[in-house]
Amino acid sequence: MKKMKDVPKLDRPREKIAKKGVTSLTDQELFESILGRGTRNKDVREIAKEICGLKKDRQGLIRYDELTSIMGIGPSKAAQIMACFEIGRRYCAPADGCFKVTRPQDILPLPIIVEMRGKRQEHFICITLNGAGEVLDSRVITVGLLNHSLVHPREVYADAITDRAASIICVHNHPSGSLEPSPQDIAITTQLREAGLLLGIQLIDHIIVTKSGYLSMKERGLL
Repeated sequence: MKKMKDVPKLDRPREKIAKKGVTSLTDQELFESILGRGTRNKDVREIAKEICGLKKDRQGLIRYDELTSIMGIGPSKAAQIMACFEIGRRYCAPADGCFKVTRPQDILPLPIIVEMRGKRQEHFICITLNGAGEVLDSRVITVGLLNHSLVHPREVYADAITDRAASIICVHNHPSGSLEPSPQDIAITTQLREAGLLLGIQLIDHIIVTKSGYLSMKERGLL
């Protein structure tokens, strides 16, 4: 793992907050931003990674004694992190309908996905996510013919950039009912993955849905 001093300045957590907004940060980057610096023997990125690996209590929070068990975190830093948890609970409680994606099937209950599964034309949808994996927005990018929809990476990533998204999931339906990805599906997945690497917005998955099921390109090993 690179030390913080070796990370390009624009890619460091506090600079990313200023440039892209706080929702673009991963959990580890958020802890790096809170801590600010590490110790003589341990870089801040190593400490933040260990915090992310701690077990949470029944309320989904990390305990004070768990924090202080990490080398490099004393009472002061532990108190600082606990204060951030509490102020977040008081002022930034998730709004009703906040949707977090941790696996492919998590997107299936989204209204836009439920509606598209029975469509007679192929719809291509982009779901934008923040650094915590929460859905920022979901949009229809293109509507095609019976079994074919043309899409270009610039159309997919235009709104993702506006949303300051950290990652995206693409979804399209197969009106035919077949879940098998076509050569065109595989090709556009490759194009979108490569475009995302250049833009710094990860393509997490490309999912095909029908009335009766779904297929994850990532789980199939095509992403």
